[in-house]
Amino acid sequence: MSLIAVFRPDDGRLAAAVETIEALGADALPDAMLAVEATDAAPRADADYAVLTSKTGVELAADRDWAPGETVVCAIGDTTASALRDAGYDVAVVPAEYSSTGLVEALADRVDGARVEVARSDHGSPVLTDGLEDAGAYVHETVLYRLVRPDGAGESAEAAARRELDGACFTSSLTVEHFLDAAAARGVRDDALAGLNDAVVGCIGAPTRRTAEQHGVDVDIVPDVASFDALADAVVERAG
Repeated sequence: MSLIAVFRPDDGRLAAAVETIEALGADALPDAMLAVEATDAAPRADADYAVLTSKTGVELAADRDWAPGETVVCAIGDTTASALRDAGYDVAVVPAEYSSTGLVEALADRVDGARVEVARSDHGSPVLTDGLEDAGAYVHETVLYRLVRPDGAGESAEAAARRELDGACFTSSLTVEHFLDAAAARGVRDDALAGLNDAVVGCIGAPTRRTAEQHGVDVDIVPDVASFDALADAVVERAG
């Protein structure tokens, strides 16, 4: 049976990822590479448009009683949009392409001269903010949370170094970087990278793929749909 590493935060998403992998007939190696450190910030409520880019960001905004009022609320994709609606917010814009580029394209014709609030993590892509500014918007960014590498992360790197890993599902650029950082902290970076490149490596989207390849990781799969289910299905099928 194939052994597939998953790196999602240990906030319910990691357990769900394990269930998905096991339902596909493989063994999962859970190794959270991201942990959320909340700031005390909340999205500004006086913007013309507000952009939320993650379920975590939505939950933190709701915890701080964010009230957008007449602000046009935008979500980067369906997952974020669903979280917004579950929290009681009306969602006006969800791009056809669930990415920073897609969101810029969806808003480009609307935001010239508008105030746009972008509320997200400290590792948000500049593609979004730069693109909105290029479209004429006055962009303000609020960091709702920081993404850090959890203490103890790296079991998957040890497994890769021992050539025990059959596949890996990277869901963001940071999961790639933190995997390699954890491998280095354990003194197995070169062996872990070699073992990873012997396995089936899947990345959830083009930005994650670019990061992986820049660090010497051979990427085998980028699913057409940017979802964990699609990623897991493709990696398990290829690894099997």
